[in-house]
Amino acid sequence: MPIDPAKAVAAEPRSAEISWDHKDVQLYHLGLGAGTPATDPDELRYTLESRLHVLPSFATVAGAGMGVVGGLSAPGIDIDLAAVLHGGQSITLHRPVPTGGRAVSTSRVAAVYDKGKAAVLVLRSEASDADGPLWTSDAQIFVRGEGGWGGDRGPSERLALPDRQPDATVERPIREEQALLYRLSGDWNPLHADPEFAKLAGFDRPILHGLCSYGMTLKAVVDTLLDGDVTRVRSYRTRFAGIVFPGETLRLRMWADEGRVQVVVTAVERDDAPVLADTVVEHS
Repeated sequence: MPIDPAKAVAAEPRSAEISWDHKDVQLYHLGLGAGTPATDPDELRYTLESRLHVLPSFATVAGAGMGVVGGLSAPGIDIDLAAVLHGGQSITLHRPVPTGGRAVSTSRVAAVYDKGKAAVLVLRSEASDADGPLWTSDAQIFVRGEGGWGGDRGPSERLALPDRQPDATVERPIREEQALLYRLSGDWNPLHADPEFAKLAGFDRPILHGLCSYGMTLKAVVDTLLDGDVTRVRSYRTRFAGIVFPGETLRLRMWADEGRVQVVVTAVERDDAPVLADTVVEHS
């Protein structure tokens, strides 16, 4: 079969030097929809180099690293991109991400799970610079049609919603060209730009990157419940529960507890169709 789980997990980790500067950070933030209104002091923290701070989800694109698409070229993996969906993402921050720097990113396939009709690959990247560890990032990649070999099914935790009304509900519009701008940060999967490729994958038109909605959600949590302070974020995880299209609107319901925010994200125009679920931001 196109995935050899034992070979993929046993393969030697791949290391590469990555670098980024304020322009990469600003481009990433703009790809998430930052900068509206353009002169808002809160938005200038994402767009103006003299005030810049770094949203921790930038770690998913910093220096391009192994990346979601790049990780699919690891030994033991030979699959069709049209069968691939991003199933989930988690990041653990060891300290705040600097606005520019150099680091060594070490990437490997941490696990391969058998979900029956699909396989799930866990692609792990760890970044460190001269001062020590920066972040650990896990991408869960869902590959349709590649399961059924009798392997470990892996974890399947689902979070129950709190038994109360959300502490905050916000909406965030997705611009028509947002996927085209976001992909300039390094995710070149044609699923997000090429209508013909999107049709081959079973969609009427290109869909937004899951990692774009992931970053948009973290920005909304930071701006709404964490006083705009990105350094308070300790970890962030989600499960991609459904797609969203450019031009639609995200609705984010947030429940705040001590050191933790749980979020549910839906698509407003499609009767609150699920987009992100099992989403938690842990913070100081």
